[in-house]
Amino acid sequence: MTDHGGAVAELVEQLGRLPGIGRKSAERLAFHLLRVSEQEALALSEAIRRVRQDVRYCDTCFNLSESETCRICGDPSRDATRLCIVEQPRDLMSLEQAAVYKGLYHVLLGRISPLDGIGPDQLTIDPLVDRVRTGNFVEVIMATNPTVEGDGTALYISNLLSEFPVEITRLARGITAGSVLEYANREMIADALSGRQKL
Repeated sequence: MTDHGGAVAELVEQLGRLPGIGRKSAERLAFHLLRVSEQEALALSEAIRRVRQDVRYCDTCFNLSESETCRICGDPSRDATRLCIVEQPRDLMSLEQAAVYKGLYHVLLGRISPLDGIGPDQLTIDPLVDRVRTGNFVEVIMATNPTVEGDGTALYISNLLSEFPVEITRLARGITAGSVLEYANREMIADALSGRQKL
């Protein structure tokens, strides 16, 4: 592809900037777009244009939305007494695909990471505290990722919310159903033991 210049080289360069797309993958995608019909290629272009122009953050929970309020916040059938805190909209999507949780969400748009220069004021923590202060929540579920930064963010938020009359819970961790102890790593076993439940 390096023999090609102009528009093709520019397409490869732009595709290569996408996360998880290396040079070879970018070249394959570029050749694919050159092979498909013009209508199919332009449909991709239009989808990118629309998402950049029409998608914004929900004014309430900071999920992705095409209006001021996302479909979850606008759904009266959701349990308005439970609030699940996630780092990114894609985490919310993963939880929704499980089709088990029926409460509301709050998206932090990141996690506290001092090494990356990300502090609490760069996240949506202040609006979260305001929601808990003015809402009728009985439970706040910490669903940040099980990483050092995710756990630190959950601890920071838990301390801020401790003054409110809400139960603060954390997603369970540990051994997944159908797995074998022999193949579980040390962290999974530690989480499973510390989060054990009464039978």
